[in-house]
Amino acid sequence: MEKFRNLGILAHVDAGKTTLTEQLLYTAGVIREAGSVDAGTTKTDSLSVERKRGISVRSATASLEWNGSTVNIIDTPGHVDFAGEVERCLEALDFAILVVSAPDGVKAHTENLLHALEVTGLPRLVFINKIDRAGTDIDRVLRELRAAAKEKTVYMPVTLGEDCGSDSCRITASDFAVTATEALGEWDEETAELFLMDELLTEEQIAERLPAAIREAKITPVLCGCAKKGLGIRELLDFCTRYMPDASAKATGELSGVIFKIEHDKTMGKIAHVRLFGGTVKNRDALAIVEPAAPAENTAEAEDAPEEAVPVEEGAAEAKDKVSQIRKHLGGRYSDAGQVDAGDIGALCGLTGAKVGRYVGSVTPVRRYALAHPLLRVRVTPADPEPEALPRLAGALKELSDEEPYIDAKWENGQSEIVIHLTGSVQSEILETLLAERYGLKANFSPPTVIYKETPMRKGEGYADYTMPKPCWAVVRFLFEPMPRGYGVTYHGRLPSNQCFYKYQSHIHRSFLSCLEQGIHGWEVTDFRCTLIGGEHHTIHTHPLDFFVCTPMAFLNGLVNCGSVLLEPLLQMRVTAPAELAGKLITEVVQGGGEYDSPMLTGDTVVLDSIVPLAKFMDFPTRLASFSSGKAVCQTQFHGYRECKPGEGCDAPRRGVDPLDRAKWILWARGAMTDKK
Repeated sequence: MEKFRNLGILAHVDAGKTTLTEQLLYTAGVIREAGSVDAGTTKTDSLSVERKRGISVRSATASLEWNGSTVNIIDTPGHVDFAGEVERCLEALDFAILVVSAPDGVKAHTENLLHALEVTGLPRLVFINKIDRAGTDIDRVLRELRAAAKEKTVYMPVTLGEDCGSDSCRITASDFAVTATEALGEWDEETAELFLMDELLTEEQIAERLPAAIREAKITPVLCGCAKKGLGIRELLDFCTRYMPDASAKATGELSGVIFKIEHDKTMGKIAHVRLFGGTVKNRDALAIVEPAAPAENTAEAEDAPEEAVPVEEGAAEAKDKVSQIRKHLGGRYSDAGQVDAGDIGALCGLTGAKVGRYVGSVTPVRRYALAHPLLRVRVTPADPEPEALPRLAGALKELSDEEPYIDAKWENGQSEIVIHLTGSVQSEILETLLAERYGLKANFSPPTVIYKETPMRKGEGYADYTMPKPCWAVVRFLFEPMPRGYGVTYHGRLPSNQCFYKYQSHIHRSFLSCLEQGIHGWEVTDFRCTLIGGEHHTIHTHPLDFFVCTPMAFLNGLVNCGSVLLEPLLQMRVTAPAELAGKLITEVVQGGGEYDSPMLTGDTVVLDSIVPLAKFMDFPTRLASFSSGKAVCQTQFHGYRECKPGEGCDAPRRGVDPLDRAKWILWARGAMTDKK
């Protein structure tokens, strides 16, 4: 039986991730020459914008054969603005290779990636790269890895470096029996006793026990090398194909595969990259596209709920899409495979209903983790004044939203602009280039503004009845309870069926989830607990869609009764700068409404950790570069939300008809009015 190993290469930007991918392909004989990021000749950076800028903005797949295994590599972007690509790829992996630059060590985004691997339980291997660079200190990198870990794992050195920090560096193997016995002894008492008695596990015992410990993330192997020079690549491939998990660990009996990437082709249209957990897909097969059930917004409180809510009713089965072609991708090149088997990855053409996160066949649940946080909002307008330019631009951005769902392009017919969400400023530059190169469209992007959220201020009820004009009958009553920051949203309450049919309670639940997108200030609503405490149907007059009309009115009435306060996003910021700038940095943080920890002084360098509001610090990197003469380094990552101070924040224009305008809302919801203005 053929073995498949699906690995993802993850890293902070500039750690050498794409160079490592090139060397793996070259060493396995897939390509004749390893490409260069600097020269723009890498195989997995196939977009022209990637070659010009020297960064990956989309994930790319490639395959190689080594030691009897098919190894599918997913090369992911390292820039934090494109972390959404990494987030989606995690679902398709058997294990991850985390690349860390030897001289730079563990960066902020490296810590984010480590935490994502811990939460999802994904096995991992660390490759310490660039050991030829000055400043290399492998022991320091290991200490930083251990300090960054939130869950216990044993970092087990497999290969070591000699003469690090120079062109004469080389790779040496550790005493594998010793390191493996010591690492396994951290988890197994029998092995620990052997090690204390100066006895070692046999090769057969290591081959049996080590893969199991790696699969359970108890042990994280660490290998060293220099991808640019090809050092440590063979050792990495050998270890991956011998000890790292293969696809059999996630295999299922029935047809099931997750769609982790969408791209578009001028000839074939939408192309869905699928990791197949079970079954086989061939050309001309008709596949059902299945959307997994929405994850619980917050499980901690839901487990304590006295009664569960009626779940969202499953939608009608979607029509099956027929596979027109199955491709195996290598960056910009592909081959027509004709078939993809369980455990393998393939790019399926013809699936018009495919969306990222959906499944083909049946659902194989996996744990997910949010790596990306869209915190910026941008208005996009066409540079061309012609009336048809706006719909064309909206269609292009909708297509790009299929590829990167966090963009979430929104446009209501009649509006003169399109609103998109971004995870960082670099993303808008990339979108502008893609619109011009792929679609021939020029667009104007507004300066980014902060995405706020809103939350109920106090406990209260939301009520609405929709009983006129007949035939209709729906009554909904909610109880809203504010919860701590970071709680999310939970939905509770199950009414007697004779009071409100369960199918109607399912309609209320589904409508409630869609209501969360826009509160009374126009922002997403979060951090509260909702309980359905009242509802009513009529056996004669109730229409199946009546509760979709009534629920949004009850929801917004509830927010009006409770009051809704704006929440602003916060960043966790670390600045490393010359010591004489400590006072200036503290002043900047305080004046911007942030909070800081005691500065850490090491020689002539200061490190300041702080929590700051994004709205006040969007231009801080530019200011920092100016007053530090480029000698300071700033790292940021998303921290959470807090209530805005009075007078701060802003409302977002509502999309569509406002349910608080009861008469207009009912007319529009019943189809009696089409103009949303």
